[in-house]
Amino acid sequence: MYTVIDIETTGNGFKGQKITEISIFVFDGKKIVDEFTTLVNPEQNIPPFITNLTGITNAMVRYAPKFHEIAKKVEELTRDTIFVAHNVNFDYNIIRDEFKRLGFDFKRKKLCTVRLSRKIMPGLRSYSLGNICIDEKIPINGRHRAKGDAEATTELFKRLIERDEHFIINSFLNPRSREATLPPLLDKKVVDQLPETFGVYYFKNSAKEIIYVGKANNIKQRVISHFYDKKKKEREMCLETAHVSYTETGSELLALLLESSEIKTKFPKYNKSQKNSNSAIGLFSYEDQKGIVHLAFNKLKLTPNPIMTFYTVAECRAFLEGLCSEFQLCPKYCHLQTNVKSCFSYHLQNCNGVCIDKEDIATYNLRVQKAIASIGFEIKNLVIKETGRNEHEIGFTLILDGTYKGYGYLEKSQEAALKQPEDYQFFLQPKRDNKDVQRILTGYLRKKSTTKQK
Repeated sequence: MYTVIDIETTGNGFKGQKITEISIFVFDGKKIVDEFTTLVNPEQNIPPFITNLTGITNAMVRYAPKFHEIAKKVEELTRDTIFVAHNVNFDYNIIRDEFKRLGFDFKRKKLCTVRLSRKIMPGLRSYSLGNICIDEKIPINGRHRAKGDAEATTELFKRLIERDEHFIINSFLNPRSREATLPPLLDKKVVDQLPETFGVYYFKNSAKEIIYVGKANNIKQRVISHFYDKKKKEREMCLETAHVSYTETGSELLALLLESSEIKTKFPKYNKSQKNSNSAIGLFSYEDQKGIVHLAFNKLKLTPNPIMTFYTVAECRAFLEGLCSEFQLCPKYCHLQTNVKSCFSYHLQNCNGVCIDKEDIATYNLRVQKAIASIGFEIKNLVIKETGRNEHEIGFTLILDGTYKGYGYLEKSQEAALKQPEDYQFFLQPKRDNKDVQRILTGYLRKKSTTKQK
């Protein structure tokens, strides 16, 4: 048994989006056996552009039942059925969120008539519900209203069942199939052909515009993980994703560097962190009235001459915790612990902490300065060698005169002829140096040993 469902919403993005109308057709594969349609009071304002699209006004839903008043009916009708919709993940996730707010875990098997149509009716000019119905001469009695769209989707689904000579629908319902979780515009073959290697992947919309760039240690696994992510921003991005491409890098470091460069040159709409300087965090130092040097952090725009930048406070705090451990710094004076007379490290380790005036300030400050110095590139000319994209190749990152120059690849047989870091420039893909690159390389150099130093 199937329940073919369509909803109308307030359209306020995924954040706060609420149902204004729902229609459910219970379908046995041949005929409609039950139907339920109602307006729903979303308990929030319906924007004018949504009213223009659907015709549903605030006045129409003012005395309509709220979702919690129809939730039992929706649950009963869909229980033990397969949830069918056009762009199923949109309708399914909105309904699941409504149930989640009520403390109920809504789970149903799903089928998407967009994905099914692409398989069973290949070659159509468009797979939007309106265009498929025009091509198939399926009448829609009320476009962009829940009942009209659900009824048309039911007829479309009936025709898909009738033309399903290769048991496509059964394959979509296979528990091992990812068809129900993949974005409606994305061909499963694209995902199946992704490599399980280090690299950078690109989500593209139907116009082939890059909307997201990501780094991965396993490209296929990381891409698929986006489709299972329940975060609202991820859902919106996945609904737009029509294609995925990739570039293999051979190592995590080169993937991180390429990702950062691509975000800064292609400006994907869903990459917020490296594009939005307003959310960045700056690490800085200052000396207090006692002469103690502090390490602290604040929003980048409020941080003059930052020592290092981070995308999030959590990332900055994790980095500072590493510095504290390596150089035996006081968490209190690194602003990891506030409103305390002495840091927790003093209590745990019984150290002679500067925070309780038992350590010489000059001695402590010397450790702070060593910690700050460790953040930069101590070696002016440096080649960081990495694994290549195949067994015959090595990858590398090049720093000359303390400046990041880029990365590249060369055959292992060519390496013996390279005597100085400058020689690697002939195999280089030039890239720009910036604060993000310095953060990536500094973090890497703190963990890994390097070769070809000068």
